Amino acid sequence: MHILLINPPHKAIGSRLAGEHLPPLGLLSIAGPLIDAGHSVELLDADYSNMPLSKIVQRTAELQPDLVMMGHSGSTSAQPIIDELSRLIKSDLSSVKIIVGGVYPTYHFNDILKNNTSIDMVVRGEGEETVLHLANALEHQLSLDSVYGIAYRTPKGVHATKPAAIIQNLDRYRVAWELMEGYNYTYWGHKKAVVIQFSRGCPYPCNYCGQSLFWKKWRNRNPQLLADEMEYLHRQLGVEVFNFADENPSTNKREWKAFLEALIEKRMDIILVGSIRADNIVRDEKHLHLYKKAGFERFLLGIEGYDEELLKQIKKAGSSAKDKKAIELLRAHNILSMATYVFGFGDERLRDMWNSLRQLLAYDPDQIQLLYATPHRWTPYYQEVRHKRIIQNDLRYWDYKHQILETKSLKPWVIICTVKLIEVIMQTRPQALFRRFFHKDRRLRQAMYWYNNIGKRVWVFELVQFFFVVKRMKYPGVLGEMENGELKIMNEKWGW
Repeated sequence: MHILLINPPHKAIGSRLAGEHLPPLGLLSIAGPLIDAGHSVELLDADYSNMPLSKIVQRTAELQPDLVMMGHSGSTSAQPIIDELSRLIKSDLSSVKIIVGGVYPTYHFNDILKNNTSIDMVVRGEGEETVLHLANALEHQLSLDSVYGIAYRTPKGVHATKPAAIIQNLDRYRVAWELMEGYNYTYWGHKKAVVIQFSRGCPYPCNYCGQSLFWKKWRNRNPQLLADEMEYLHRQLGVEVFNFADENPSTNKREWKAFLEALIEKRMDIILVGSIRADNIVRDEKHLHLYKKAGFERFLLGIEGYDEELLKQIKKAGSSAKDKKAIELLRAHNILSMATYVFGFGDERLRDMWNSLRQLLAYDPDQIQLLYATPHRWTPYYQEVRHKRIIQNDLRYWDYKHQILETKSLKPWVIICTVKLIEVIMQTRPQALFRRFFHKDRRLRQAMYWYNNIGKRVWVFELVQFFFVVKRMKYPGVLGEMENGELKIMNEKWGW
């Protein structure tokens, strides 16, 4: 079959303001097994160039695929775009089958299929095996009920088949890196880059995150095989930067250490960035030198908040002491730390904002990323806050960079102005300025300069968006009412 994979354009700040793009790992991951099974597969990365929807439809018509598969790492905030694009494609190519997958479709397949007849099927959960069986069933006109892990419409309504089994061996299917041809994917200051994955899943119970529910179980790739693949990407394709998509790659200390050692043996001049738990950095204190030797230059650490009681409520399973210790250990090994901090878990007052700033100053991270609590319906956190009021019901802005939950004590304009002030203080404090201009590692100075330049553009963009572009609900509604359609997503033009 002729299959077209579409990575739709996304309005998220990371897609539009960074000036750099990473390849869509999810789509490339399902492409590998499809190609190896004999299907003709093409990638249309419309997010790469912010391609207008009309152009995507035109290009799809030119390619005449049998199947269109869409997915996006933006998930919730990307779904309205996928909905609109699927309707436009279907109106032009009525015979093409449109299949969507990802985190949001996995949990909202019933709503998607009921509300959008242009989407024919939804892949639920991991896609590599499921799309193989689905493509085979469609090609040979077999019963879709035999394909586990999908949902589709029947005359009786939406039908979900049995859940697909998790993929125990992550090395069973390959990533179709060859589909990157024609796209200049870069990161970390216009260096050739890819997204890579050592593991899937996370064993920790953080109630605001749905990763443990989506992936079901933590698994990792064979350390040596992944190191070999990265060597191929570096030496044959010229990849310099590897951005790890893992939720928690270092869960298994022995396997993670074996991976670092396998990379070190390759003697590659590469840059590694990713996310990690602070307590695992503390756990690995004795061999943190392997992290740096393997190529790691930055880790994102989820700090989330300053109130220990609040951290217990969201089941963060960490501690402030370990967070601070992890940042100190990373700095001692010349690895940058980026602290993510989330507002909105509680009903913040100005004193809470002040305490948040004090904690961030005490932690002294190299970089920060300030986010907003986003109550995705598939997370346990949603059930805890479904009675709360929201100020934003347009899913395009459910991207952690826009306030969703109402704070009774502070107006939205006070929240964003305070957040922006905290960012200025953190980025212009003497320690941050000294490291940016005088850090002994030239590559880290360049990395901080690159990130700071993006940060300045984002800072201005967010304020302009808040005051002049993004519409909020005039009368806040209750979050749980969205389930029954009482809070309609805005019906405005997408403005592409």
